[in-house]
Amino acid sequence: MAAAARCGVWLLLLLQAVVPPAWPCGAPEEAQAAVRALSSQLLGLAGDPARDPDPSVYLALRLAGDHDLRGEERYLARLGDAFQHRYGRSAEGPETGRLALYLLGLRAACPPPDPGPQRSLVTWLKYYLEEDWAGSRHHGHPLTSYYQYSLGVLALCVHRKRVREEVIRRLLAAEHHGRFRHDGGSATDTEAVAALAFTCMERERLVGPGLAAELRAATRGVRRRMVAAQGEDGFFGNVYSTPWAMQVFIATNTCRAQLAYGRAMAALLENLDTFSTAATMAQVLPALHGRSYLDIATMHCHEEPNTLTPAVLEPLPEVPGNMTVRLVVECPEPRCPQGRLYDQLVPAPAGTSLLGVLKAAAAQGPHSFTFDTQDTPQGPFLSRVLGLGPRRHERSYWQLLTALSTSLQMGVADYRPHDGETLILRLSQW
Repeated sequence: MAAAARCGVWLLLLLQAVVPPAWPCGAPEEAQAAVRALSSQLLGLAGDPARDPDPSVYLALRLAGDHDLRGEERYLARLGDAFQHRYGRSAEGPETGRLALYLLGLRAACPPPDPGPQRSLVTWLKYYLEEDWAGSRHHGHPLTSYYQYSLGVLALCVHRKRVREEVIRRLLAAEHHGRFRHDGGSATDTEAVAALAFTCMERERLVGPGLAAELRAATRGVRRRMVAAQGEDGFFGNVYSTPWAMQVFIATNTCRAQLAYGRAMAALLENLDTFSTAATMAQVLPALHGRSYLDIATMHCHEEPNTLTPAVLEPLPEVPGNMTVRLVVECPEPRCPQGRLYDQLVPAPAGTSLLGVLKAAAAQGPHSFTFDTQDTPQGPFLSRVLGLGPRRHERSYWQLLTALSTSLQMGVADYRPHDGETLILRLSQW
């Protein structure tokens, strides 16, 4: 009997060593099945060769509690084909954010890829950070955005690469003076990524003690503002920025001590159907698993569970009939003295996306409507409307809104208007 008892104890210890413990900041046990189902859906989307590879999708798969290791390996190879040779001096300006996410993905790979090509990419990212900031001499902000700039600093830190103190102080100054805010609101996702970069720099001891203390204070300030600004619905900012905010609490080990974190987790779990695209699934899954991008720096490649299977995604059902949508295009003064450039009813097939509505508007006459999109990992991005495009130095973009001036948190290919709805395309500042 004693021998059998000892055997049972050893078996229990062996199982505990093989099965990874649950991450304390993740979704509660009763929600794990739903989280796993979302991971399976993302894995299914990742296996679609018609979709451009997205490093944030790979990061979400790598930070999950379960894996399809062969599928992840194939996806990383696709990322390499798409990203490895695209970087250099470009007339279009720096691609700080995309390169940062790709480098984070390489750091998360198991087994780690050949470090040779990574060194060249790290060099390019440092170059992009400097080129990105060159715009501040005339405009007071990065050429891309503080969000992308913060991602660049975070990626270098996760690779344990030092950056000049001035690079870090640029972000500290922006955080201190509230420059992450835009359009009268708080850019929660930008604050969150900057706080992750601050935490990483301190944790990896890539800065001196004085600067480390400043970074800690800045991160505490970000957390306090997030808690103070949390809405009654439980979200930090909105449903899509909330996962980024939660990563700050995860990375700083404050998720269990902060009631606001639990409310945000409950709000996300009640709204999982909102995350219906690969990009939004990739955004929410790390937080649901209780992981942050800082965990990439300490990932281990041994004995990862390999039982995740891709979900078979059914195509959206066709909706019979037609609908009519009111489409409005607005451009503020002084660029557009007339203000409203387009205001027409557009008939389109029922159930079509906003992109389909725009195509229908372009096809109807006599009112000439034109638009252009750019392909991004998150899907088509509206780049020009009626010949007007965003001006980088003015930090402008085409904002998508409903009739009540509520910003749509989905892209043109994802949002599906309903019959009689009014949609506004507004050239806005960010």
